[in-house]
Amino acid sequence: MTSLANPNSGERHKALAFVLPAVVWTGAFFVIPFAFMAAMSLWKRVGTKTVQTWSLDNYFDFFAKSHFFDGLLNSLEITLTVTLLSVLFAYPLAWIIAMRVPERWQRAALLLAILPFWTSYVVRSYAWMLVLGRSGIINQSLMSAGIIDEPLELASTRAATIIGFVHFFVMLLTLTIYANLKQLSPNYARAAADLGASPLRTFIHVILPLTTPGIMVGAFLTFALCIGDYITPQILGGNNELVLPQIIMLQIGRRADLPAASALAIILMLIVSLVYLLCARWLKLERA
Repeated sequence: MTSLANPNSGERHKALAFVLPAVVWTGAFFVIPFAFMAAMSLWKRVGTKTVQTWSLDNYFDFFAKSHFFDGLLNSLEITLTVTLLSVLFAYPLAWIIAMRVPERWQRAALLLAILPFWTSYVVRSYAWMLVLGRSGIINQSLMSAGIIDEPLELASTRAATIIGFVHFFVMLLTLTIYANLKQLSPNYARAAADLGASPLRTFIHVILPLTTPGIMVGAFLTFALCIGDYITPQILGGNNELVLPQIIMLQIGRRADLPAASALAIILMLIVSLVYLLCARWLKLERA
């Protein structure tokens, strides 16, 4: 019995040796910091000191102070708009690359699609400032064409923030949808055509449902990254309409109120977790 148990024990030790670095890394850089942040969210900032008194006052303040809740609403509105627009733009692009571009050119087309990824995130945001500014390309072109007499206020608006986000996340969604489209067998479309379905009905009832997992994965990544982003709203949106990450940074930078910032960050994480559970549940029901 002992000789038979030893091989299994050795395999368990090997598996543990492979898993242990990931467990230690996750614990050191996620679990422990998250637990500390959760504990700090229950403390209070009194004057210039942080007092370790356990209470839910920071969470009650989120609902009591309108600018906190307004920041969350702004974040949700921008994020949902960006996610929807990114899907609408990315799906046709992924479809063209996967279905219309010759196989030998698809890698080159994908490379061109994700080329902006190679540029710094901050540089891309400032580049959009140059495009959308009062003396930017858009205003100069419209004024040269005689369409407008005065420059439009495009920068430092919600629209500018959405444009910057969509430009970035269309690339991400294109990759996830393209990967899903490439996994589809062409026999599905052929079978639908043999049964008399038009190309539009084939897309709506066959192709689109089968590529929903790629859309959902990309949409969730877009939601999670967009709602927690600070740089793009700060550069392109200015301070005219604050989102929750900006409010969190203000609690840290101006008030040094780490407990309030921790509570807001926990709320943001809970929202992302809820969206993840809803997406996972929906995908599970679709596969059932």
